[in-house]
Amino acid sequence: MRRGNHVIHNLHAHLVFVTNYRREVFNDNMLTRCETIMRDVCEGFGAQLREFNGEGDHVHLLVHYPPNIALSKLVNSLKGVSSRYLRTEYTGRINRTGTGPVFWSPSYFAGSCGGAPLSIVKDYIDNQKRPA
Repeated sequence: MRRGNHVIHNLHAHLVFVTNYRREVFNDNMLTRCETIMRDVCEGFGAQLREFNGEGDHVHLLVHYPPNIALSKLVNSLKGVSSRYLRTEYTGRINRTGTGPVFWSPSYFAGSCGGAPLSIVKDYIDNQKRPA
């Protein structure tokens, strides 16, 4: 539970972002850097990145966010900032995979985690097949 001036909240969202054309772009180093970038973006919004993991073509996030944040604005920032940094820092790798001028697919998944126990969602994210 988190407290604000006029609210007590416990909002969690499970987010999934897929690379453009579902190309296998990520390796372990890129996923680690992506997590750092996304953690910083979340902190800027007053949110917390509770869990992060992914596979070669997508990432999973478990975000604890305040009620005054529009989830779509947070997602927009997460995808935009991470795309800029990753494309700058891993230009050669990303260009070889053929994602084109866009890193992330324009769509995303967002699911509320209020119904399922968070431990199950955390275990699901932890058990992603992270590339070596």
